[in-house]
Amino acid sequence: MKTKIIVLSAAVLGILAPVASAQQSTVNGAAGGAVTGAIVGGPVGAAVGGVVGAAAGTAIDPPPDRVVTYVESAPAPTSRVVVKEKIVVGKPVPETVVLTPVPDSPKYAYAIVGEQRVIVDPQTRTVVKVVR
Repeated sequence: MKTKIIVLSAAVLGILAPVASAQQSTVNGAAGGAVTGAIVGGPVGAAVGGVVGAAAGTAIDPPPDRVVTYVESAPAPTSRVVVKEKIVVGKPVPETVVLTPVPDSPKYAYAIVGEQRVIVDPQTRTVVKVVR
């Protein structure tokens, strides 16, 4: 039984390894989910755990350092917005917040909300990092 779990875990990691450089948190989530699922539910648990872990791992991928550095030093957008809602990673910013694209990184935009600079996924408006 232990051999099957080890082989299955190795197979899951082997399949997902090529994605590791681009989606590190996805791989970590899938691997962690597969191992946990295997311990709890055997081979079927490993498969389910891998899928659930991958989904959780891709939920919030932190932006690359170059994006954070750009947002830290970028000029403030012309419009600043103060909102009642607390700005939290994983939650969308309100529609009233104007997003400014990050050059050469179409997956990211930023905004200044109150005194905080936030990095956002422009498609979903979800906050991926609060810079300051």
